[in-house]
Amino acid sequence: MESLGIPRSRRTALALGAGAALAATVTPSARAATGDDVTRALRELERAHSARLGVYGHNTVTGRTVRYRADETFPMCSVFKTLAAAAVLRDLDRHGEFLDLRIRYTAQYVEDAGGGSITGKEENVANGMTVAELCHAAVAYSDNGAANLLLRELGGPTAVTRFCRSVGDGTTRLDRWEPALNSAEPWRTTDLTSPGVIGRTYGKLVLGDALTPRDRRQLTEWLLANTTSGARFRKGLPQDWALGDKTGTGKYGTTNDVGIAWTPDGAPVVLAVLTTKSDPAAPMDEPLVADTAALLASALA
Repeated sequence: MESLGIPRSRRTALALGAGAALAATVTPSARAATGDDVTRALRELERAHSARLGVYGHNTVTGRTVRYRADETFPMCSVFKTLAAAAVLRDLDRHGEFLDLRIRYTAQYVEDAGGGSITGKEENVANGMTVAELCHAAVAYSDNGAANLLLRELGGPTAVTRFCRSVGDGTTRLDRWEPALNSAEPWRTTDLTSPGVIGRTYGKLVLGDALTPRDRRQLTEWLLANTTSGARFRKGLPQDWALGDKTGTGKYGTTNDVGIAWTPDGAPVVLAVLTTKSDPAAPMDEPLVADTAALLASALA
């Protein structure tokens, strides 16, 4: 099997299940131990946090799967940045030369994008950044300036939608740039995804054959370097699980996390937790995501 450039215990073949249920369900392989309990616990989390919670979790070795509102759509927010980086790798880079290309931009460009902890640094504004550095900043630091620069190279937000369609994702769509895409109104039909679909798409990119082995390895490294999920998946999952993920945050309390975790025995677990609330001024709710991740770890290990 092709190495991903991470320890062998973190690798396995993709074995994602298909379909997603509106109601909470657990596949028969996990039902005996977790089914009704997981459903009740997720419903209780929704009630306690006054949120709408969407969940997809799949252990690619055991086949255990948890779904809760997994085919309902939610605001995507910065979860798209992994997709943009994957599109750059597949569609714009051939032999590493495009990743080495240095992109110039202004401080105003970063400000208009909603800021960027990496692109906004004085030395980076002065010298520009390579495409590879922009991908790393967008995925690992959720840098908005970097994300918009990647979208500019791709031809705009709809390039992410086209990329998703090309890998069999018929739901995920990106329509706007940072920071407008984070408005997250409940009635909006743009900039959306569903837990089941985005989870399977991430699985195809990291564990499947949607990307070449080299590109898969690079994308995985960026995800493993993520710095923004310390109070989300990283807090809820066991500390001995490896984690490569991407967060997203927007108005209406939208708080997301999607990625791949590896259990100590090497089983990859695909995880997607999307949340939103009815109040446009509601703050992000990281404890809800962390508690959901803890439930999934118990059900899917």
